Amino acid sequence: MVPGTCYRRRAVRILFITSTRIGDAVLSTGILNHLIRSHPQAKVVVACGPVAEGVFARMPNRAWTIVLAKRRFKLHWLELWRQVAGTRWDLVVDLRGSAFAWTIRAKRRLVMQGGRQPVHRLTQLGALLGLDPPPQPVAWFSPADADRAARLLPGPGPWIGLGPTANWDRKTWPAERFCALFRALTAPGAPLEGARAAILGGPGAQERAMAAPVLAALGERAVDLVGNLSLPEVAAVLSRCVLFVGNDSGLMHLSAAAGTPTLGLFGPTRVEEYAPAGRHAATAVAPGSPAIDSMRGLTVEMALAAAGRLLAVPAVAA
Repeated sequence: MVPGTCYRRRAVRILFITSTRIGDAVLSTGILNHLIRSHPQAKVVVACGPVAEGVFARMPNRAWTIVLAKRRFKLHWLELWRQVAGTRWDLVVDLRGSAFAWTIRAKRRLVMQGGRQPVHRLTQLGALLGLDPPPQPVAWFSPADADRAARLLPGPGPWIGLGPTANWDRKTWPAERFCALFRALTAPGAPLEGARAAILGGPGAQERAMAAPVLAALGERAVDLVGNLSLPEVAAVLSRCVLFVGNDSGLMHLSAAAGTPTLGLFGPTRVEEYAPAGRHAATAVAPGSPAIDSMRGLTVEMALAAAGRLLAVPAVAA
């Protein structure tokens, strides 16, 4: 080193290619957060699908996000290559199991193997980095997001988040059972007596239609937040709830990542692979699952018992 000259070490450059779906993107935040903590000066570029973009909007160390909108003939990969090929990356993490990482310059590559595996998705992600146990997902939101959440859910509460929607109608628990569970949890003498409901869901007519019967039935006891918030705002809202109950969905995973006691309801999907992952998470699983029409087999009593265990109080009758 020449006397009087200071050399600044270059920041580590990380390209993180993650999911098109919100739930998988949320689950990937655990290993991403681990990488950021391991490399505090890192500059991270995230590539994800359009609906998952908000998962990373408040992420520390984020240089920018590349939104991979699916195109014919897989031309979205060509567009990604055009944006990143000019950089020499210190680490490329590809959770989509593609060959893309080998088409760009990188010191190190970690590529997720494709296909279903008989373990939780979080375990698969941790194994990619040699981490056992795997790091838990996180939910990033700003003070401004928290302020808006406080305005939407005012007072001391308590508030119960309900997620009656999903990306597939076979995954949805009947609306009347959501209402029955909420009433059982909030009745006089019940664990969450007097609580109000925050009804959450994604944008679009399908999610609005799924949530409409619950909103109508609960009336003034519910706040309608379906499709009205960004994902960081949703995370902030969930962090104010004492409990979240929802179908297997991205909202369920975001709630668990936010640290909210989260009860995931499962029927046609594999609970072994996609149970909510967090410090306070549990599941209620329909008998015979996974099976395409099993969701109606999940009773209010089953969900209420699971909620009671999650809240560490005796379950009460529906």
